[in-house]
Amino acid sequence: MASDPVAPFSSRDAVVCRNVGKTWAPGTPRAHEALRAIDLDIAPREFVVLLGPSGCGKSTLLYLIAGLEDATSGELWSFGDRVETPSPQRSLIFQEASLFPWLTVGQNVAFGLSIAGMAAEERARIVRDALQRVGLWEAIDKRPHELSGGMRQRVAVARALAMKPRVLLMDEPFAALDVQTRARMQSFLLDVWEASGASVLFVTHHIDEAVALADRVVVFTARPGRIKTIVPVDLPRPRDPFSPAAEALRRHLTAQLQDEVDRAFAEQEVVIA
Repeated sequence: MASDPVAPFSSRDAVVCRNVGKTWAPGTPRAHEALRAIDLDIAPREFVVLLGPSGCGKSTLLYLIAGLEDATSGELWSFGDRVETPSPQRSLIFQEASLFPWLTVGQNVAFGLSIAGMAAEERARIVRDALQRVGLWEAIDKRPHELSGGMRQRVAVARALAMKPRVLLMDEPFAALDVQTRARMQSFLLDVWEASGASVLFVTHHIDEAVALADRVVVFTARPGRIKTIVPVDLPRPRDPFSPAAEALRRHLTAQLQDEVDRAFAEQEVVIA
């Protein structure tokens, strides 16, 4: 990572990105720049949505913050500590629930605690609390294949919450769900977030989802992903998706995103040709 001077930031910030860039497969014919010059500060307990066209590096940024990948340039911090490796303080939830099919719901939620060497009694207490918070205590002995898609994602959230993260990173976790289930999961997530006290970075392609969830919406350009604009959302919760203010925000985000989506499609057509 670069050692150039960076803009000042607070050690209390949940996430800090300074001039962060990522190039995949550098120095090879397959090299491509995913992210460029990302500067972003996330406050404690803040819910931030990352919105942008496909391939703009939103998920890549989550992997960098999680410590699963190294940035090509720039620096990242979380609560004053440089991000260099994965940490239980930063939990990542993928688009698919990624549960172990051979384990029960309870065993899946306890997995990280077991790896950390936590005593069985304490582990059982935390698992019970996490499953009660997501409304799935009754399913503790079921296997993932016995659950609906929405229930599996709730188990994934419970597993993340069991580690008591200070930052929850969510990569399109509701993308595979139907419209009705997605709306219920959004409401559920807001309740869990407020109770947990964690900061959330949530990736989505859906403007409606951004309007429903965010304190701020970070709009990305087409690849290489840069921050085009950051839109604060001052709507009270619970939000009425049909209110004039929500509709105005939806229109504003659509306008901000349209040129980037068009450019992303044009670039894909060039590659295919």
